[in-house]
Amino acid sequence: MVAEVVDLAEDRSPPRHDLAWARRESRPAGVTAFMLGAASLVVLIGGSIVVAASYGLIPVSAVVDGLTSDAFSGVNIVAMALGGAAVVVGTATYHRMPTKLARDEAVSGAVMGIQAALFAAFFYWFAKGDVEVIARNFLNFEDVTDEIGAFVNGAKNTIILAFAGEFFGTIFGLVLAVFTISKRAVVRAPARVYINFFRGTPLIWQISIIGLSIPVAFPGISFTQGASWTYRAAIIALTLNAAAYTAEIFRAGIESIERGQLEAARGLGMSYFQAMRYSILPQAVRRVIPPLMNEFVILIKDTSLVIVLGLSFDQRELMSVGSQGYGNSFNATFLVATALGYLAVTIPLIGLVNWIERRLRSGLVGVTA
Repeated sequence: MVAEVVDLAEDRSPPRHDLAWARRESRPAGVTAFMLGAASLVVLIGGSIVVAASYGLIPVSAVVDGLTSDAFSGVNIVAMALGGAAVVVGTATYHRMPTKLARDEAVSGAVMGIQAALFAAFFYWFAKGDVEVIARNFLNFEDVTDEIGAFVNGAKNTIILAFAGEFFGTIFGLVLAVFTISKRAVVRAPARVYINFFRGTPLIWQISIIGLSIPVAFPGISFTQGASWTYRAAIIALTLNAAAYTAEIFRAGIESIERGQLEAARGLGMSYFQAMRYSILPQAVRRVIPPLMNEFVILIKDTSLVIVLGLSFDQRELMSVGSQGYGNSFNATFLVATALGYLAVTIPLIGLVNWIERRLRSGLVGVTA
């Protein structure tokens, strides 16, 4: 009798795969909220691109016509309506969703709807204001097109300055990191003083001292090397600054390796430096690659500070090009173009950092001595 009751109970319980599928099952309300939210963003972004393409970005009068057109207003109104509907459906049905997937769809739809509605409302309000004044001061790309070559050259110099500073700074920083973890205070103290000094003083001060004050104290540098000294001074300052930060990154990476790794290497007869070279550093390098890449992205933006050195025409980086263009025309579009140039350089690098982090997390990148 007991066995029959057990058998009946087992027959009534749903199979395990059915329960797993039920937890992943969508619901019409959740799908509706998600689709409305996604549609609101598609309408806002896609519609804005279509309007901008149809009117053009040059001359500035075309930008003004596009922003004040009925088509652009219609795009924003439709995006607000779809976004508002996504918010209503998502928030109203979230607590009634029986599965996790359905709740995620409702929340995602509501969030996308909020984003689209807020941006669409801002663009609609902006288009009703004094668009011509703003467009002529920030979106007048007609003048910027004449300086495309200068911006490309500025982007090249920005990358060169950042790469040189990061390359030499990484080498110097690795040496400093090894010194900072030494048990001997006479070895550790000078490295700590250097790192604290360059991390504690502004980079623009360091650039000014190296690039402007040294030629005053040693006039021969300025007269014998001319404009090339300012470019070298920029690389030297960026290198010394980057070394302080990469040293801390390497130190944290080295100290994250288990102490037993060093002891095992020493037990095999290796010297301290051999153990660091063949056992500890290869493991630490893998862990510090993402923060080193992030430091490189930061250094790219920090190259804008070399503007204080007054680089020559061919040596100008992005910020110098944009600032000089603004000074000649008092048109802030040059500064907008400068920001777009930095984004064109940094966004692919940020994507590369994220990709490397995923690869390292999945264990697909190995380390060799």
